[in-house]
Amino acid sequence: MSNEPSAEDTTKRKLAITPEGDRPQKKFYRQRAHCNPLSHNDSFAYPTRPDLMDWTVDHYPGLQGAPTVLDIGCGFGGLTMALGKILPPEARILGMEIRAKVTEYVRLRIVAARKEGNLYQNCSVLRTNSMKFLPNFFAASSLEKLFFCFPDPHFKRKNHPRRIVSERLLSEYAHVLKPTIGRLYCITDVEELHQWHVAKCDAHPLFRRLTAEEEAKDPCVEAMIHETEEGKKVARQGGNKFYAVYERIPDADAPSVTVDNFFAVPMTD
Repeated sequence: MSNEPSAEDTTKRKLAITPEGDRPQKKFYRQRAHCNPLSHNDSFAYPTRPDLMDWTVDHYPGLQGAPTVLDIGCGFGGLTMALGKILPPEARILGMEIRAKVTEYVRLRIVAARKEGNLYQNCSVLRTNSMKFLPNFFAASSLEKLFFCFPDPHFKRKNHPRRIVSERLLSEYAHVLKPTIGRLYCITDVEELHQWHVAKCDAHPLFRRLTAEEEAKDPCVEAMIHETEEGKKVARQGGNKFYAVYERIPDADAPSVTVDNFFAVPMTD
């Protein structure tokens, strides 16, 4: 049997290398939906501290400052780009994705969209492992919004430490979110995972769940529900979507930690 690639395979490989500025074809950039972030062995470049990161050249030409909105696990960039139109121009949106091919798709998609008009200048994407390196990129109280849309449920109990929402990681998210302004958004089609999100966020002293009235006034909630590729797939299949939004409260409003209440909430990650 010949090991030579067929003409069709050769053509596909050529098409997969999308010229800069052309809109990429998603079928050539697909990867497994999820990976284990705790054992991912690719080496990622990251700054030793946030002020060493230059966001201007590669991410936001013509804009000053670091990202203010993160779409963590952005997938093919549907929400990242939708937020670029919903939020004001001074909001800098960054999709964060661990998969190389998917990240490149989003980058090319943004470059192509920028050519069509003066839009999406405030959108970009970065390949990294946010569960490991978030504090390396973002300073304390620097972010306004964090989105976690349809993350890997990691159903097995032994894999629960891989979940993107946990006690430890919520403290990191609270660290980088601006008090009073900062919001954390999470959505899933798995009810058990939604209950996990709610339980972890409700138990954390620096987060307060928004009321239904507050959620209704936030246009980002509708975008989170309808604009992600995974959300559209769930809608086509007639599935349910479960979501919650939390506000980062001021440190002064958090309950004080004492010897008596330090172990009040069991750590179950």
